[in-house]
Amino acid sequence: MNFLEKVTGSDMTKELKSFQSRIKKLPADYQAAWEEISVYLWSHSNFSGRNIMPILDGVLGLLEETAAEGQSVQEALGDDIKGFCSALAGGEGAKSYRDKCRQQLNRNIAQKLGK
Repeated sequence: MNFLEKVTGSDMTKELKSFQSRIKKLPADYQAAWEEISVYLWSHSNFSGRNIMPILDGVLGLLEETAAEGQSVQEALGDDIKGFCSALAGGEGAKSYRDKCRQQLNRNIAQKLGK
């Protein structure tokens, strides 16, 4: 990855397009689960989102393997997709980008107010 790709994010765009083509090959219930997983995991990404790409790739690989074996989504991920994503993102207490920004803002305001 060169500097221009890193700045513009074109490397991530290529990878996301690759993900989309892989997702289209999955059964409909797997595609729905993927949408849920990706929405939840993106909220735990850093500013650029590069930290979440290997996790998404791993989850997509898991979905492809279990679909090829003929397992259902519930057998592969369980009934709690949000819990599955929390475990991937670093546990139940994993903070999203919004939580981190909120915490930083609260710290800055407390410093300004002298608390």
